[in-house]
Amino acid sequence: MIIIHTVNSLQTPYLRRVLEPVVDRALGQFPVVVITGARQTGKSTLVQNLASSDSRSYVTLDEMEILERAQRSPDSLLEQSADITLDEVQRAPRILLAIKRAVDKQRRKGRFLLTGSANLLLMRRVSESLAGRAIYLTLLPMSAREKRGVPDAASWQLLVNAKSTKEIIAHANGFGKTQQDWAESAVIGGYPSVVLAESQDQRTRWFEGYVRTYLERDLRDVASISALIDFRRVMGLSALRLGQIINQSELARDAALSQATVHRYLNLLEASYQIVRVPAFTRSRTKRLIKAPKLYWIDSGLAAFLLGVSTANELRGHNLAGAMLENLIYTQLLIWRETQTPRPEVYYWRTASGAEVDFVVQSRNGLLPIEVKMTSRAQMGDIRSLEAFLDEYSKDARFGLLLYGGETIVPLTPRIVAVPVRAIL
Repeated sequence: MIIIHTVNSLQTPYLRRVLEPVVDRALGQFPVVVITGARQTGKSTLVQNLASSDSRSYVTLDEMEILERAQRSPDSLLEQSADITLDEVQRAPRILLAIKRAVDKQRRKGRFLLTGSANLLLMRRVSESLAGRAIYLTLLPMSAREKRGVPDAASWQLLVNAKSTKEIIAHANGFGKTQQDWAESAVIGGYPSVVLAESQDQRTRWFEGYVRTYLERDLRDVASISALIDFRRVMGLSALRLGQIINQSELARDAALSQATVHRYLNLLEASYQIVRVPAFTRSRTKRLIKAPKLYWIDSGLAAFLLGVSTANELRGHNLAGAMLENLIYTQLLIWRETQTPRPEVYYWRTASGAEVDFVVQSRNGLLPIEVKMTSRAQMGDIRSLEAFLDEYSKDARFGLLLYGGETIVPLTPRIVAVPVRAIL
């Protein structure tokens, strides 16, 4: 028997997401909309809320009966409803081919809304993509503003669109400041269940269960991993390299594994939305640049858990506190990026001589270099690399941004403004 739920109401509290209007617009433009992301980021809740406002049916492949039908007779499953939402489609890759056939037969906007906990664009088992038929969106863990019930990314949009440091100062003055300390926000992370948890102990237990479920179940949906202990060790070692340039040979040595195995494990961590590798910005012709990617985690709370950090005070005293702040900022940038068309790129910049800028946002407005510092007082020494970047790319980057742990907006030079992290969050 096929179980199809038409969602009329949701009983649990729902924190609205930045991606909602983006999904709505995409359904009006494409026959297939695919929402990917790590398990437990809120994909199912998001699509069920969208389904509650129309006649769309909701089907989850987490139901064993439906999964079996999707594997054996995917075409008949798709015929059960005119507009259908399919949750966790990575569990039955064959259904993507059935969707392709259905769209080619009747191309209608908004017909299929799919979710998946593994990156469908990277899965080897998917023999044929929905190229030209689908748009892919990523639901990341919740932003700092989403956690407070303010589902927008307006602050980043205003900063990236600014045409001068005066505009940055004017916009930043209007942001206000969150009362939550950045370290507390980073330790909690953005998984909805953790955000809504009532205690630190409850959060820790949730992360323990999440890692175990990821290793024992979710990972097997993407690839066959027999040595789970080895994979878990690579996860821990990757957390210790937060914000660092990835050296796979070194990581393989520390994990006592082959480089090929570590390479495969990192790819799986990325495909399942646990880590993200930030590419280097390499346009320069006059400087020797570092081109290997840097490693961050999609969720800072999970990274903190893997580091054995459970409180804001523990994080502030940790040797990776600065990298964790960078990770928190990078996640906010990724969430904003998902709302943009065309989608901006986010890089880092580092020269062989040691100059480094944490993030470089490349959009149709040019380049915006961003440096992130924990310091409570912005100093000229904090912006040397920003100045070097602005000198090198003066045509495309007119000004830079220093995000720091202080309380006031400070114009450090005619080209660089220091803005408190609290204002961004």
